[in-house]
Amino acid sequence: MPKTTQLRTYTVRDGLLDEWVQRWRAEIVPLRLKLGFTIGGAWVDRESNQFLWLISYEGPETFAERNALYWSSPERETMGLNPDDYLVRTEERTVDQAY
Repeated sequence: MPKTTQLRTYTVRDGLLDEWVQRWRAEIVPLRLKLGFTIGGAWVDRESNQFLWLISYEGPETFAERNALYWSSPERETMGLNPDDYLVRTEERTVDQAY
């Protein structure tokens, strides 16, 4: 399958931005990498209370299929991390690299 990259923008609940970033780094990133995703970077916009990151997948499955594997994995289930506890709004855009 061709490489798919998503730009994800999360609006985080007031007062939880730093905790979200810490949990994302410690729990989400290692599992995403283990499942073949790559992380192109992550940024914090404190003024807007937003967390932005680039995630890509290029492999035998589609991005959606691999993403479903992530969500159904036993490792994800044992995290005890419910995004709704942290995130007010999520936006996912599939993007193509221009440079």
